[in-house]
Amino acid sequence: MISFTRRNLHATTVKVAAAVSVAALALTGCSSESADTNSAEPASGEAVAGESVTVEDNYGSKTVEQPVENPAVTDNRAFAVLAQWDIKLAAAPLTLVPKSLRDTYNQDTVEVDLGSHKEPDLEGLVAAEPDVVWNGQRFEQHQEDIEALLEDTPVLDFEPREDKDFFAELKRHTEALGQVFGHEEDAQQLIKDFDAAAARAKEAYDPEKKVMAVNTSGGEIGYIAPGIGRTYGPIFDLLGMTPALEVSNASNDHEGDDISVEAIAESNPDWILIMDRDSAVAKEGEQVTPGTQLVKDNAALKNVTALKEGNVYAAPADTYIDESIVTYTQILNDMADAFEKADKAGA
Repeated sequence: MISFTRRNLHATTVKVAAAVSVAALALTGCSSESADTNSAEPASGEAVAGESVTVEDNYGSKTVEQPVENPAVTDNRAFAVLAQWDIKLAAAPLTLVPKSLRDTYNQDTVEVDLGSHKEPDLEGLVAAEPDVVWNGQRFEQHQEDIEALLEDTPVLDFEPREDKDFFAELKRHTEALGQVFGHEEDAQQLIKDFDAAAARAKEAYDPEKKVMAVNTSGGEIGYIAPGIGRTYGPIFDLLGMTPALEVSNASNDHEGDDISVEAIAESNPDWILIMDRDSAVAKEGEQVTPGTQLVKDNAALKNVTALKEGNVYAAPADTYIDESIVTYTQILNDMADAFEKADKAGA
């Protein structure tokens, strides 16, 4: 049995009080450290300094140090997404930046202009010292040259692969952008928005209505083939649209396939969808005839059902150089609006 004198008891009480005070201070310190740590924690999906992400692109496994601070981007399918996330670029081919994004990416905001895919400034790319290169679309042809020049820099390519479902590949492209640039949650939101737009358009489309997609280029009207043609080709499959005309030996030619307007008229589509290449590639100040006007003013098409009923839709003017998930979402929502409006008018 242990007994305490008043003196011992007093001493013990002081020691306990001191111990409690020290413990309290320690707890306060821990709490403060914990609060500081918690306040510094990044939101889910954001890049953390000193970490890295590994992604599987079209050429294999690539590791990218986080956060990305000095990116070069040559894939014009990526600009609209990165602009939404306020990503600054060290280098980019400014001629391939969509006109609607040139307030964001221009000679004042991008350190090195890489020219164009036809005459790329690869020396400038090396001089920019990027910590990652996001390559794709028109610059895919330069992948090996870029990798050879930047041996220690990851060069990524997530261009949709031809043997895969296009829209599954577009989502893969978007997810990878989110991983690499620390915007995973934002990428998932873009995919949700796309899926919602696709569902709307599919629900609003009447499969009894025949559809013709065309590309206006050089003042001419070209044919966009269902399934494989530029922009609208995969939308035919996505929405289950009924082609007004199917042409043998069709391609994904950037100007569309040659076809007579008489053949278009004879197929008598209920809807005509337009991709206006001329407007997308026209130089500043250059006057071109809008695709919608080319179609509506063509005498051979004046009796086509689509024109008589006002069922003519043109994709955003930049679409030819901005086939991003952002653009496809807008197209699908626009088409849903047009289908719904036509349905109400015919009711």
